[in-house]
Amino acid sequence: MTTSLADESCRGEAVAALTPAEIAALQPQIPDWQIVTPAGVAQLHRVFTFPDFVAALAFTHAVGALAEAEGHHPALLTEWGRVQVMWWTHSVQGLHRNDFIAAAKTDRLFAER
Repeated sequence: MTTSLADESCRGEAVAALTPAEIAALQPQIPDWQIVTPAGVAQLHRVFTFPDFVAALAFTHAVGALAEAEGHHPALLTEWGRVQVMWWTHSVQGLHRNDFIAAAKTDRLFAER
């Protein structure tokens, strides 16, 4: 039985960024996320939409709680009716498996709201 990325833990120190082949293998598990490269650093990016600011803020708080529980923290931008979430691993200046796990967990939070 194959486990979902959302069922894994982000624990463990990142020592190397994922290779392009590893990224390509993981990306289908989080199809709504884009890879962006601001300042040359690969990041997972997704915008979540909500009916109002209160719902967006509640989701931001839920992602923050997830981040604390996992020991892995995203960049978050909360606006009226939307939240931008960006996951990447500072220590490797790019993407690590933990980022894909955290993105999958973020998707699960959004689906369960």
